[in-house]
Amino acid sequence: MKKILLIITTFLFLIACGGVKKTQEALNTGNYDLVIQNAIDQLKKNKTSKRKQQYVILLQEAYAKALNRDLSTIKFLKADGNPEKLEDLYNTYLAIRNRQETIKPLLPLPILEKGTNAKFKMQDYSSKIINTKNQLSEYLYTNATSLLNTTKQKYDYRKVYDDFKYINDISPNYKNVRQLMEEAHVKGTDFVLVTLNNNTDKVIPKRLEDDLLNFNTYGLNDLWTVYHANEIAQKQYDFGLILDLREINISPEQIREKQIIKEKQIKDGWEYATNDNGNVLKDSLGNKIKIDKFKMIRCELYEFTQFKSTRVAGQVKYINYKSKQLIEAFPISSEFAFEHIYANFDGDRRALEQQYIDLTNNKAVPFPSNEQMVYDTGEDLKAKLKSIITRNKFR
Repeated sequence: MKKILLIITTFLFLIACGGVKKTQEALNTGNYDLVIQNAIDQLKKNKTSKRKQQYVILLQEAYAKALNRDLSTIKFLKADGNPEKLEDLYNTYLAIRNRQETIKPLLPLPILEKGTNAKFKMQDYSSKIINTKNQLSEYLYTNATSLLNTTKQKYDYRKVYDDFKYINDISPNYKNVRQLMEEAHVKGTDFVLVTLNNNTDKVIPKRLEDDLLNFNTYGLNDLWTVYHANEIAQKQYDFGLILDLREINISPEQIREKQIIKEKQIKDGWEYATNDNGNVLKDSLGNKIKIDKFKMIRCELYEFTQFKSTRVAGQVKYINYKSKQLIEAFPISSEFAFEHIYANFDGDRRALEQQYIDLTNNKAVPFPSNEQMVYDTGEDLKAKLKSIITRNKFR
């Protein structure tokens, strides 16, 4: 028992040493926030444990170095005076505050060897954060508003939207940001008109056409792309997506027949065992010995396979409505097969395996109509269309 406890203690000690070593390595490479997080995780459970003292020392050192680094960054950014660096300045202040708030719940942290508490220089940065946030919001608002009013480019509107959204995140209800954000969103959105062209000699079922054009079921609309299957009057569309069906092949109805012969030896009663002289044999108790009789049975199975297939093929075309040019075309095709198997038999059914017996319980069924066959390609066709659109954005 003592040996087991010694092994467990040694194992835990090695794990602890390994954790301290990795944390020390992070400190030496300047990854101070990782050191702080590792140390806090260790000290949450028992901050006064003697085994955790190394983490207290590492936490104190990492915090001091992180703070000095951030204060140096702030000093440089203020001296530089570049308004484009206001976001960096703001985020640096936030990093200092967040680091302080993470450590505060653990304080005080005793250093047992010295009989003192670890020191963490802390300050209220609220006013600096608020001041920098206001400067940043005003700077971004001025630039974004100017760009919104002068640009004609979709990507610029999207950048404007991101800036307004960021302002709204850090300064909710700032001026008329939400209204301007919505304006930027509308102007930055691509509207795509989806149409289906039937260039085959077959009639496409109306319900299949409706399914293919029901883009609400595709889940493809995103922040910057909206698909319309029904054209809206006066709407300026940026792109067109044309599902151009060029080929619909429907095979003839086929019934394929296959004959399978099965033979099997089965038990057919019993008889007494005899010797070469015809005398009945007996066991050790004097009882007559019985043996099973077998016979060969045969069954002819006639397997019928009803088969009919459909193939729909075409192209997905991307059109730029402003330039009236074809951007790209992607081939698309889908296949669907109807297959039904049933069987008849002649002979002894007992010769058949279960899989064939099951087939004999089936009967012939009516073939699906050509319209139904074309419609049944729809789910696969939709999946392939969605895959093409997902992998190939308009911008």
